[in-house]
Amino acid sequence: MAAATTPTATVANTFALLLRLVGTRVSTMTDDSGVESVTRREHDASWSANLEGPEHAMDRDLIVAQSKDAIAQTVAGYHVNLVTHGDHGHPETYLWDELEAAFDDVRLEYVDRCGCGGHVTRVHVGGD
Repeated sequence: MAAATTPTATVANTFALLLRLVGTRVSTMTDDSGVESVTRREHDASWSANLEGPEHAMDRDLIVAQSKDAIAQTVAGYHVNLVTHGDHGHPETYLWDELEAAFDDVRLEYVDRCGCGGHVTRVHVGGD
């Protein structure tokens, strides 16, 4: 008998597959407020930030804030994949202007829509 698949497991499996496809690693830590933080350290390699949790579905401002944090923690010459919740639509419509206003030396690239409905924006930081 096959094991039952929960929605959470499906999202996690889809996200893991996405990470293998784009060849990066992910940081998933929890801060004191109970909301998963996308990073608590500087990333000196390309990586992915998971912004698809239920808290992200309910709070577009959280996606923007954590996206900015992820970019700030990415070393120049690398990129961060921002995997945003699909409920908010294409990230170009609400996220890209915010990021371009906050950072001088970034290049935004839409990668694809993932199988769970989210969107992947690759943010190249600094000289790459």
